[in-house]
Amino acid sequence: MSNLNQILACAGPWQGANRLYTSPQCAADESPSTLTVTPLLRGTFVRLDQTWAWEGKPQEGSLLIGFDSDAKQVALHWIDTFHMSRKVMVCSGVLRGDGVIEVRGGYAAPPGPDWGWRIEIMAEPPARIEIRMFNIDPAGQEALAVLATYAPAL
Repeated sequence: MSNLNQILACAGPWQGANRLYTSPQCAADESPSTLTVTPLLRGTFVRLDQTWAWEGKPQEGSLLIGFDSDAKQVALHWIDTFHMSRKVMVCSGVLRGDGVIEVRGGYAAPPGPDWGWRIEIMAEPPARIEIRMFNIDPAGQEALAVLATYAPAL
């Protein structure tokens, strides 16, 4: 059995809002959002599928999460239509003591150095899921890029 119990307990459809921040100086682009939480392989993995919009254009993404209980490490693969193009961001991190999944990845930003990315997923079954994503510049400064909040779909 994995230790992803909090997010696994949220299996099913969710609805909420997605706020996308394209820069720290700009207001968020907010849109309605859906989230579907799907346990996979007898609960050893979980997939989160999201929909939202940016400037009225439909977007979607998926996060595949696994937890290695021996190494106490979370592995997360992230794909989406807005940020990732046709690439997969491979992230790794931890399941914190408070139950929050926290992972880090990175991406190329030619012609400059690579940038970092941090994702936090907080599940409070049966009432709330929150996903936060942070852009990390080469100097290590973080800026909120995505804030998505969900409640169970009616």
